[in-house]
Amino acid sequence: MNQDILKQKQAVVDEVSDLINKSNAFVVAEYRGLTVKEISELRKDLRAKGAHAVVYKNSLVERAVDGKGYKEVETYLEGPNMYIFLEDYSNGSLGYVAKFARKNENLVIKGGVIEGKVADADYVKKVAALPNKEGLVSMLLSVLQAPMRNLAYSLSQVAEHK
Repeated sequence: MNQDILKQKQAVVDEVSDLINKSNAFVVAEYRGLTVKEISELRKDLRAKGAHAVVYKNSLVERAVDGKGYKEVETYLEGPNMYIFLEDYSNGSLGYVAKFARKNENLVIKGGVIEGKVADADYVKKVAALPNKEGLVSMLLSVLQAPMRNLAYSLSQVAEHK
């Protein structure tokens, strides 16, 4: 019986380790007070963005993060936590989590790991506020296009003047 329990716990630790390996970010958030409907909405929307939220025992997550070298994450592992694993946080999924937390004060972002670095709640929120890839590409193209637009305008004004 004891061996079965140990095997089950090790399987969960391995599952968490695998999720950490597949994700370029994960967030630890306290979900105390969220309704089942709100949690379901969060999970559904995250799945659409290639991310997902899971609840595990903190002690098992602690073993997994220790094995990955994220010992500092242990300070966030108290209370009822939801672990949000983001395969690609730059697609707006991290921004969605932060927005959801602003709308629902019962979801409290505690911290997490972004690109292999342990991050506190403030850093997670700052990264979440950055535009996604499409937004950055749009800004870059706009900046590149502006000089050409100005040149074309100047040339048309010279031609009109003559």
